[in-house]
Amino acid sequence: MTEFSFACTGVRADRYAAGPTLVFRLRVTAADGARVHALALRCQIRIEPARRGYESAEADGLADLFGERSRWGSTLQPVQFAQISLMVPGFTGETETDLVVPCTYDMDIAATRYLDALTTGEVPLLMLFSGTAFIGEGGFRVEPVPWDREAAYRMPVATWREMVEQHFPGCGWIRLPRDTMDALLAYRSRRALPSWDATLKALLDNSGGADPPRRDPLRALTGITGRTDP
Repeated sequence: MTEFSFACTGVRADRYAAGPTLVFRLRVTAADGARVHALALRCQIRIEPARRGYESAEADGLADLFGERSRWGSTLQPVQFAQISLMVPGFTGETETDLVVPCTYDMDIAATRYLDALTTGEVPLLMLFSGTAFIGEGGFRVEPVPWDREAAYRMPVATWREMVEQHFPGCGWIRLPRDTMDALLAYRSRRALPSWDATLKALLDNSGGADPPRRDPLRALTGITGRTDP
């Protein structure tokens, strides 16, 4: 069976995409200069938060995901970033190709919340590969790409921020249920507020009271509640 290896050599924000998109550059190598007619790949990308350090401000931004820093030894677990299918054209020995990854700025997504909290440095990624290879000199045969193929890559935080700024310059993004949007619209109309920004500021100014206690992040993410003894 042909041995394949993978490496990520770079990443860029696609400024011409209709939505937020990252383009990773992949190098694919077939051992012994094998002739490959095509590769049908599946790529799973994970963020590995434990593989970098964090400034105090970043740690505060990540408390909603991982809890207080004192708990990070058990809570700093991998975060799913993307799953992408890719067809690699034929090559002999080695080739490079683009892996196009559509992204979201939805703050309900754990990966987006993690990336938004980072200010500098790099994002530790792990790419996991599998799929099917069509190879052979005369005719072709079909072989699996083993599940243990992987490549580590450290994506600059600046690349993520560049991508976000291209599509949401100076803004954030929140997804809300329809009934909440209708209530906000009614509130805005009653007070003749000029924008959504003014509407939310008015709500914040009128909220009063102390901040609510922070929820346990693991319970918030998993929906698990603690036992209450009678």
